[in-house]
Amino acid sequence: MPTYDYQCPDCGHAFEAFQSIKEKPLKLCPKCGKRKVKRLIGTGGGLIFKGSGFYLTDYARKGGEPKPESKSETKPAETKAPESKPSGSKKD
Repeated sequence: MPTYDYQCPDCGHAFEAFQSIKEKPLKLCPKCGKRKVKRLIGTGGGLIFKGSGFYLTDYARKGGEPKPESKSETKPAETKAPESKPSGSKKD
């Protein structure tokens, strides 16, 4: 259920009301009691996903592709130079 902003033009009192979308707009000011309250047009609240299941079920990569690793995390493979044998005669 959305929260609506209201303001009374006579006394200037601004307030919020938690109402169903189907409910009619309020008319009575809770401060001065006059029936001139107007519903204000607002930007509304953003959609917030909470919980751990949303990313895994709704926004997972298609085809089971693994997440690409960033370059900063990968290390180059170490390569060892071949050991050189000293030249010369071999004693047994």
